[in-house]
Amino acid sequence: MKKQFIFLVFTCIFFVANTQQSFAQLASGKMIHYEQFSSVYLEPRNVDVWLPDGYTSQKKYAVLYMHDGQMLFDSTTTWNHKEWGVDETFGQLMQQHLIKNCIVVAVYNSGKNRHSDYFPQKPFEALPAAYRDSLLTQAKRNKETALFGTVVQSDNYLRFLVKELKPFIDSAFATLSNRSNTFIAGSSMGGLISMYAICEYPEVFGGAACLSTHWPGIFSTENNPIPNAFLHYLQQHLPSPKTHKIYFDYGSATLDSMYKPYQQQADIIMKAGGYSSKNWMTREFTGENHSETAWAKRFYIPITFLLGNKSAK
Repeated sequence: MKKQFIFLVFTCIFFVANTQQSFAQLASGKMIHYEQFSSVYLEPRNVDVWLPDGYTSQKKYAVLYMHDGQMLFDSTTTWNHKEWGVDETFGQLMQQHLIKNCIVVAVYNSGKNRHSDYFPQKPFEALPAAYRDSLLTQAKRNKETALFGTVVQSDNYLRFLVKELKPFIDSAFATLSNRSNTFIAGSSMGGLISMYAICEYPEVFGGAACLSTHWPGIFSTENNPIPNAFLHYLQQHLPSPKTHKIYFDYGSATLDSMYKPYQQQADIIMKAGGYSSKNWMTREFTGENHSETAWAKRFYIPITFLLGNKSAK
């Protein structure tokens, strides 16, 4: 009883301490915005929760957690004026009863620490020490900007999602909190951390969508041991195909042009791990590049695969 009271107090304090506001640029549903959601594991970050039209506490909803949350809904607020169109995709699919009722939890990236948050930590720690040090001190996003803003901290990022954010979401909204109704998705580095999340927390996440998975980890493939570290990790930690569904894809232009040979190796691992078309999909999109515009065009595919409504015709 005491624990329940403490959690209730925490929840009430959080609601008071964070603002809730609706986005003006939504095609469907409504948005609740939590400014600087605090964490004991990481620096605070914004979180948006998208609720579908007709959301009611009288129903229960599956939950999709997505990375790079500031890029998902409103192109008028993104740095490159592009978006995933998540509200359009979910609104249409739910209106057509093609997927189960679902809410979307959009977790903003942390800017300069994005790479450190999303780079799978256990594969990183399996790399030679000298190479790890060189990545942290020398790897660049461009000539002026370091790739890693701090040490790799993706284990703490996942602890934040699983131990802090998910309990709050499940208490504040009408969710189906079990594994079969909890999903995670992202692109590029967000694809990597989604793969890592379902492997690290197979009891929490029942499905993962990994779009344009950034297997190289950095921006070069020459003498790069990182993809093999990721693939070895996947082979050793792949969750059971009896209880999980996983989606991968890649394009052929810009950054996506690097991914095919690594994804083909990942596909071999998936097959050897017992996955089939019932619980795994890999798609190639020839001509598509590495951008929100490309991911928006095909986002309905992983969502229908993961959250497909079995009663839909």
